[in-house]
Amino acid sequence: MADSDTLDHEGSSLRVKARRLLPFLLGILLVGSLGALLYSASNASRDHQLALAEQQRSFEIIALARAFEAQTARAEVTLARYVIGLNPDTGRLFQDQWRTAGAQLKALAFATRGTGWQRGNVEALQQAFMARGKTLNEIGLRTTYDQKMAALGRFHEAGTSRDLKRITALLNRVIEAENLRLRERSLAVALAGDRTEWMGQTSRLLGLAMLVCVLFAAWFAHVAYSDRRNARRLAEAEAEAERADRLDLAVRARTAELTDAYERLQQESIDRAAAEENLRQMHKMDAVGQLTGGIAHDFNNMLAVVVGGLELAKRNIRLKPQEASRHLDNAMEGANRASALTRRLLAFARSEPLLPSAVDPDALVSGMADLIDRTIGDQITVALAPRAQGWRIFVDQHQMENAILNLCVNARDAMDGRGRLTIGTSQTALAAGEVGDCQAGDYVVLSVTDDGCGMSAEVLARVFEPFFTTKPVGKGTGLGLSQIFGFVRQCEGEIRIESEPGKGTSVHVYLPRRMGDAAADASEAISSPHDATLHPPTRILVVEDDPRVLKQTMAALAELGHLPIACDHPSKAAKLLSNNSDIGLIMSDVLMPDLTGPEMIRALPQQYRHLPVLFVTGYAGDATASADFAGHEVLRKPYTLMSLANALSVALSGSNQNGTVAAAE
Repeated sequence: MADSDTLDHEGSSLRVKARRLLPFLLGILLVGSLGALLYSASNASRDHQLALAEQQRSFEIIALARAFEAQTARAEVTLARYVIGLNPDTGRLFQDQWRTAGAQLKALAFATRGTGWQRGNVEALQQAFMARGKTLNEIGLRTTYDQKMAALGRFHEAGTSRDLKRITALLNRVIEAENLRLRERSLAVALAGDRTEWMGQTSRLLGLAMLVCVLFAAWFAHVAYSDRRNARRLAEAEAEAERADRLDLAVRARTAELTDAYERLQQESIDRAAAEENLRQMHKMDAVGQLTGGIAHDFNNMLAVVVGGLELAKRNIRLKPQEASRHLDNAMEGANRASALTRRLLAFARSEPLLPSAVDPDALVSGMADLIDRTIGDQITVALAPRAQGWRIFVDQHQMENAILNLCVNARDAMDGRGRLTIGTSQTALAAGEVGDCQAGDYVVLSVTDDGCGMSAEVLARVFEPFFTTKPVGKGTGLGLSQIFGFVRQCEGEIRIESEPGKGTSVHVYLPRRMGDAAADASEAISSPHDATLHPPTRILVVEDDPRVLKQTMAALAELGHLPIACDHPSKAAKLLSNNSDIGLIMSDVLMPDLTGPEMIRALPQQYRHLPVLFVTGYAGDATASADFAGHEVLRKPYTLMSLANALSVALSGSNQNGTVAAAE
């Protein structure tokens, strides 16, 4: 019995100890579980925040890509306005917008610096953007130097170029990749949110279980507390739903206001663009009217010389042949001056190709001395310092004379009509890149130095900008130095200006030396009409739609000893060729009704393709379309018997080098 009582007592003691230890063990278990749950909840919240951050980064990258796309499109639209309107402010606006697009592209590259799947796309996009920038800068530069038609053509080509398509494709690739990543990140956000919510629910359940275990005695109070808490949550949920409804209504109202404002802004933009276009058109018409009046005045003066000379020659041709010859010479001089005026107008419009030849700079400057004296006045002393010593340059002589005369007029204005002007030439040898982009070699330096007011550093930095001038209104257009700059660069030369306020200005023009001796240059000169007519009389088909020009051309060819056949429409050429098998040359106008001259030649049957062709055109710009002329000789109107004989000689001898024969001055 004692043993049995002892065992019962020990069992009861163990049960008491177990009951005492059980709450502690349950407490430790609950606290441990709660700690583990809190740790998991913290990890879930952190993962949720990271997923939200990644999602936000994707939204930012997509927004940057869209902003970059919109900015580049806006910049190209501004460039189009600049090419059409030639407004320098619009050109600067294009540069600012293009730089802004570059900054946005850098921001996009920075935003994707840690994303390996986007790095290749962004780097390729940067390369395509740089290539596109070079193309658009070239268009802007052409426009800046008044090459409007070339800029328009280049802009049209750039609109369908591969770099634009590549930029668009790369942007789409970046956005598609980011959208794909965004879907993944959105899924991660949803999963992390579900995990966080699950952790919250689990923690609440565990807490509730802990409260039940710890506060078992106050179970009814806990139930009441739970009811009150649930009621409070329900009220908060209802309040939150009401706030969400109010926020949704506010967002809809604000969206409607923004939509109305955007539509008004679009309409204002359209109205402003129309007003700007009307203003540009008015300015263009005003400029055209002024230019037309000036041209009419100059042509009337020249026509007065031509008509008067011809009328006086007609009256004196029988009784006073020498007097009649003098009047005819005056009429021919007037006609040549009219031709020179047309050529200068075409040069100003960038439609006149250069006709370079080997020129002695010392002889050129010396021959212009009288012209310079008459132009700048007697109050300025002109000193010549020719030291080229036989070195020659390869330039268009008329354009070179205009450039020198422009520099002298600028010097006269800088000296206010009084002072000393020095025009000199010299020899120099340059290393590659020593002066601008000049290649290594021998150069002739043409210098024009005055002792006028000089220029500040700010003015000197802008002297080659088109339409920039320091002269008063009506005294200059700001085109002189920009034209000289374009001409010198076209001749593969360079121009440098040295000036200080109050110490005068020196302009140095570097032109490459023409290698070869005088005999070689002379061998390149056009032969005389006597040499050109050594060819036997040739049957020539003359295709010309103007009856007066056709009659004059027939008479000129007969005077040179050839046998012309008249064709007044290009559609009749094939039939005349079949009826006259002895035709040895085709002389055709370029612009004619129904068919142009090159189109007529290409449409002839194969058996006539071997015949030499001489094209005649009155528009110098036609001569630049070498693909249309297919290597045939081109003669410019108006022409003399000498230039016609030279062109026929070159065409018949087959020595044409796709050049253009100019009319004799």
